[in-house]
Amino acid sequence: MIVVGTQAPDFTLMREPREFVNLTEARDGGAAVILFFPFAYSSTCTDELCAMAKDYARYGDLGASVFGISVDSPWANQRFAQDLDVPFALLSDFNKEASAAYGVLTDMGPFKGVSDRTAFVIAPDGTVAWNWKAPNPSVEPPYDEIEAALESL
Repeated sequence: MIVVGTQAPDFTLMREPREFVNLTEARDGGAAVILFFPFAYSSTCTDELCAMAKDYARYGDLGASVFGISVDSPWANQRFAQDLDVPFALLSDFNKEASAAYGVLTDMGPFKGVSDRTAFVIAPDGTVAWNWKAPNPSVEPPYDEIEAALESL
């Protein structure tokens, strides 16, 4: 996993079929929260994204863009975002390039090559300001720590 103080790898991933999002361009000089999650529609991933959606305005108030990323297809993530009414981008890392660049690509039981449940706060200068990895896939991120990291920027 990339460490605090290093430059965050840039990526361009598909949000919806034929709609791409580039991290550097999308954050537009501001901070970002990046949430890698294992599987669309799994219970903990659903809870995590619903919690982030509920507090989405707070992250905006702190000057941060929010991105959820999984190795699911863009069609699955698009539907997942619609079903949960998620106001931020859910991005498809189907080719696993961003997960590999951030060092969060893993195997979960019989599933090979999925994203670990991890969270990153990217500072406006593009460096990693904070990171976290779940001790197991059923643990949600510490949302208060994400907010604290954003407040400290």
